[in-house]
Amino acid sequence: MTVEANNPAISIVPGRSLLGPVLEWLARRAEPVAISFGAILIGLALFSVFIMAVGKSPAVLFQLMYTGGFGSWFSVQNSLSRSAPLLLTALCVALPARLGLVIIGGEGAVVLGGVAAAAIALPFVGVLPAFFVLLLMAAAAMIAGGIWIGLAGFLRHYRGVNETISSLLLAYIAIALMNQFVEGPLRDPASLNKPSTTPLPPEYMLGKLPSMDVHWGLAIGIVACIISWILIEVTSYGFAARIAGGNVRAAQIQGLPVGRLIVGFTAIAGSFAGLAGMIEVAAVQGSANASLAAGYGYTGILVAFLARHNPLAIIPVAILLGGIDASGGLIQRRMGLPDATVLVLQGTLFVVILFCETFYGRFKIFNPDLWKRSA
Repeated sequence: MTVEANNPAISIVPGRSLLGPVLEWLARRAEPVAISFGAILIGLALFSVFIMAVGKSPAVLFQLMYTGGFGSWFSVQNSLSRSAPLLLTALCVALPARLGLVIIGGEGAVVLGGVAAAAIALPFVGVLPAFFVLLLMAAAAMIAGGIWIGLAGFLRHYRGVNETISSLLLAYIAIALMNQFVEGPLRDPASLNKPSTTPLPPEYMLGKLPSMDVHWGLAIGIVACIISWILIEVTSYGFAARIAGGNVRAAQIQGLPVGRLIVGFTAIAGSFAGLAGMIEVAAVQGSANASLAAGYGYTGILVAFLARHNPLAIIPVAILLGGIDASGGLIQRRMGLPDATVLVLQGTLFVVILFCETFYGRFKIFNPDLWKRSA
């Protein structure tokens, strides 16, 4: 009698080696990486055709893109600073996606979060220490963003309103509200050409990371991604959300609170986007103004889809997109192309990524179920 027969713990199923489970695990994890990487290459190829059509060299453009984003320590720090809000706005898309929701209105939570942070800071500047004022700003921004995106989740579950449309329309309403407050009751009388709130004193601004010219928003965004991954993958709350996202009817039969999950996850997602607005006010702008509507909420959609809504994968993808965004000025100066060229690249990548979604599960090399069927 063989050893395998006497020890069921190491018995081998005929036709399957001990290496099989490892290969299956690697194949399933490699699929999103391979398809996302392929989508990026296809997007860059299509964008190269566009660049050649306007009479420019794609090779020079990509070289400048690398130089402007990652070619020097200064460029790297600039890219990291620009990626900080993308980390948080991508979470605004990724967390609801686990419930099968498509939220694209994170821009509204960003601008309202920035306005709320600036408004709450004004009465306490000079009264409370800077640390406590920053905490109040963060809390106000997260509450404002959470309520705004949570409203889209509420409308989705309790009134049957499509969350994609409602969140997008709410973003336009939020920008209008920001303009109303900044140009009205919160306007600093000294801001003549560009209406804004009263600037924060330097000592009340969010500082820099040690030995880096990068504000603390980067660290906050990375911590938020780690916390989100733990929420989704480790906690029972995240497990219930994944069940509801896979089959809402089955989740309801099992007694899961689908309504509270939808509203709760959209509110958490919105709070992260609102926090991005606070960071822009406290670390970059110094006040709330029209520059809050810089498109971070929309770029966060691309980041989330590239990362396959994985909070940990959002970190490198956001840094990559931050580097591409940081190179826009250099491309404009050296090649004479408009600064919106970077937006064209982002749009091309997004379209290709959506198209490549149809390829998941179709390649035998990434699908162990097809291996077994062939065997």
